[in-house]
Amino acid sequence: MASKKYSFLTGFLCLLASIGFSQMGSSYDVKDSSVIPSKRMPQHTEFLNGTYNFPAKPRNQWEVGVKVGAFTVSGDVPAVFPTPGFGVHVRKAFGYVFSARLEYIYGIGKGLSWLPAENYANNTAWNTNYNAPIIDVNGGPLLGSNGGLVSGTNPLREVYYNYKTQTQDLSIQGVFTLNNIRFHKSKTGINLYGFAGVGGTVYNTKVNALNGGTPYDFSTISGGVYKNRKDTRKALRDLLDNSYETPAQAQGDRRPKLFGNTFKPSGTVGAGLAFKLSKRLNLAIEDRQTFIKDDLLDGQEWQEHAYGNPVLTSDFDSYNYFSIGLNINIGSKAVEPLWWLNPLDYAYSEIRNPRLMRLPKPVLPDSDGDGVTDQFDQEQTPQGCPVDTHGVSRDTDGDGVPDCKDKELVTPTYCQPVDADGVGKCPCPDSTCYEGLIKKGNDCAISLGALPSVTFKQGAIKISDDAKALLATVGSRLRNSPECKVVVVGYCSSNKREQQLSWDRVNAVINYLVEKEGLSADRFIFQYGQEGGDCNTVDLRAAGEGEEGPNTVPAPHPNLRKNK
Repeated sequence: MASKKYSFLTGFLCLLASIGFSQMGSSYDVKDSSVIPSKRMPQHTEFLNGTYNFPAKPRNQWEVGVKVGAFTVSGDVPAVFPTPGFGVHVRKAFGYVFSARLEYIYGIGKGLSWLPAENYANNTAWNTNYNAPIIDVNGGPLLGSNGGLVSGTNPLREVYYNYKTQTQDLSIQGVFTLNNIRFHKSKTGINLYGFAGVGGTVYNTKVNALNGGTPYDFSTISGGVYKNRKDTRKALRDLLDNSYETPAQAQGDRRPKLFGNTFKPSGTVGAGLAFKLSKRLNLAIEDRQTFIKDDLLDGQEWQEHAYGNPVLTSDFDSYNYFSIGLNINIGSKAVEPLWWLNPLDYAYSEIRNPRLMRLPKPVLPDSDGDGVTDQFDQEQTPQGCPVDTHGVSRDTDGDGVPDCKDKELVTPTYCQPVDADGVGKCPCPDSTCYEGLIKKGNDCAISLGALPSVTFKQGAIKISDDAKALLATVGSRLRNSPECKVVVVGYCSSNKREQQLSWDRVNAVINYLVEKEGLSADRFIFQYGQEGGDCNTVDLRAAGEGEEGPNTVPAPHPNLRKNK
């Protein structure tokens, strides 16, 4: 009997395995205030404000379930399997592991012994119909004064115990989820749980002792024709009429009654496996065992003895209910029942992709204090020395002495190399050095010569490789003429877009000469939006004597700036 039940369970699990593993649970947005009950809203507010580390427990749905299955009594009379059972329950989670369940089941249990019984004299359901010998207080047959059986009794007659019990059970159970807290997987579509609880059981048991109003003649069964359990039970089923008309032996008025039936407190343990079908539905397989302190669920408490005397057994009957059920989650503005959720989901997701985590403001190290962080700094600059965007000390005249130590800030190239203070020694053409060795006045147009123009692609501000080669020659000329400045001119200003594009191109040329060629920004005059030139061209020319201008100006339309 038991092997059939568990074989069926194994097959059914194999059938549903793919469904369970493919239907994964889903979490909820921990910021969603609509699923937080009002009594926990203060905690939720503190959590969102970053003053409390733990999110409030959300409102979760109730589960309502119905189930059908096999109801089996474990007693002195072997059970017939399967017999039907029906159940309903409601369940509510109080945490991710623990939930409570109120369950009602109704089951019909049947039993039929394939072995004949002779010592049934103390069982009122049988001795009134089959005139068994009366048993005395010592457990033996009651004898008369002449040593024979008491008058009116027959020699031992054999019967075959059977019963049918109608059982109702109402219990409150604690349910413990065993596999929803997962460390290496988000969630699962299969929920494994165990449960235990207490409740009350009401039962009414009857036996099939009469064929109509006449006792059965079991001699055709016990005469030795049938030698095994299977054949004996088949013969009994053919003989019996399935009427169960005789009340079984009961406790009488010694036990409480409910609606005329015996009532007993009971305890229940069991385990189940639920397969998630959707956020609202799941299919559950359960097996539960219920224990009551009563030995008459099967209508028999007397055990056969080898010497022909009945013995009162001290073990109590129990019943098993194996079921398959459909469970529905109900409730609005609530998350799924918590036993389907992984409480680590929020913590892991926040570590991976922070949304509510309070992250400290990053501190970027700048060990030399020059304003350029170490990961971009190409030089450990002495204190107080101005640097370029790469953290390298400025050297305006390119003589190898940084400006902060250079006593001659602009040393002509022909006067280099310089001493440790950056002061050069200009050569004399002959032994009579004279003041006019360096021409006075502005000869930049002559010393720099004609400077090239930079052409851009239509609508672009990126400097091409050819233009970079041209600007390298400009950088070389400027380093050889440290007293000269260059005017960088962009054209066109008929609309805002042209004005901004002209500004972007002039800015790109100046930035390239400063950052890539190492020239001081003070040596450039910024002009854009001029008339009379090609809109896609930036011209460079030597500044005239006394000509001044800013080396940078604010963008006219910052919202129209181009990045490349």
